Amino acid sequence: MRYVCIPTPGKVELREREAPTPAPGEVLLALRYGAICGSDLGTFKGSFLYASYPSIPGHELSAEVVSAGPGVESLAPGTLVTVNPYFNCGRCYSCRRGHVNCCTQNQTLGAQREGGFQELLAIPAERVYDGRGLSARALALVEPYCIGHHALKRARVAPGDRVLVIGAGTIGLFAALDAKLAGATVHVADVVPRKLAMARRLGVDGTFVAGDDADFAERVRAATGGDGFDVVVEAVGLPSTFLRCIEAAAHRARVVVVGIAKQSLDFRFTVIQTKELDVLGSRNALREDFLEVIELARRGRVDLSAIDSEEYGLGDAERAFRDLAVSDGEKTKVMLRFQG
Repeated sequence: MRYVCIPTPGKVELREREAPTPAPGEVLLALRYGAICGSDLGTFKGSFLYASYPSIPGHELSAEVVSAGPGVESLAPGTLVTVNPYFNCGRCYSCRRGHVNCCTQNQTLGAQREGGFQELLAIPAERVYDGRGLSARALALVEPYCIGHHALKRARVAPGDRVLVIGAGTIGLFAALDAKLAGATVHVADVVPRKLAMARRLGVDGTFVAGDDADFAERVRAATGGDGFDVVVEAVGLPSTFLRCIEAAAHRARVVVVGIAKQSLDFRFTVIQTKELDVLGSRNALREDFLEVIELARRGRVDLSAIDSEEYGLGDAERAFRDLAVSDGEKTKVMLRFQG
């Protein structure tokens, strides 16, 4: 079988090796689509916090069940599925309390462990979820939607809340959609006008270019009547965008950090006390998040295909990564097609 390998930053190779055999409790999957995540792109660029080389990227996946190992009866061959890519230890304090998404020994496909951009993948059946009639393309986008969905649950978004999402990549756009679904008034800020245009097409209530500090502050005042936002989502992963989240937050607001950064930050943290802010981290997602998002999409509450995406065949994996790397934010989502 073929698989995608990033042997060193800036290089992508399509390699071959023996196909896996499912062990007891595992299923063998034939990949249908793999969506290139920002972390995959960071691995290609050499900027991802958890990257090591050589790396097999990929954790936003859809697949078809080929066969099941001993002890698996719930997933029949031919079923279209999506994959929960986070592996927890089951022993640490987080796991013992049920917070398996933030296991202290967490290993995510394509980050701390070998990724899913492989034609055939053997994986524990408990991490594979029936797509319930969703298309293969849609199922590859369930995981990134779950990231925003989990973050919005962490931030306790409620009807009538004013929400600002900073960062209009896939995660930020999905977080904005989820906030709208929760009944919030939603604004999105980014530095790329095309991304903001997509946010408007998705139905958010307002967008603005995150310009210099004075302009940003004025945009926040104009959007909220000077009050600030009830919830601010950091979906970029830069010190500067975190500071803007703190600035845009109203007194007694919730700030939820989704972006992953390598850089450190020195700032006057007393503002957290002065505003009495809830500053929350959001990492990965839970099984319940996956099942909720699949149900939302199945019922037509969420259109996972609303995000613009470009499709490349598996043989063009290197070109897909290179095109995405030089797009300067103009490409929202790039998908690798593993069949056909």
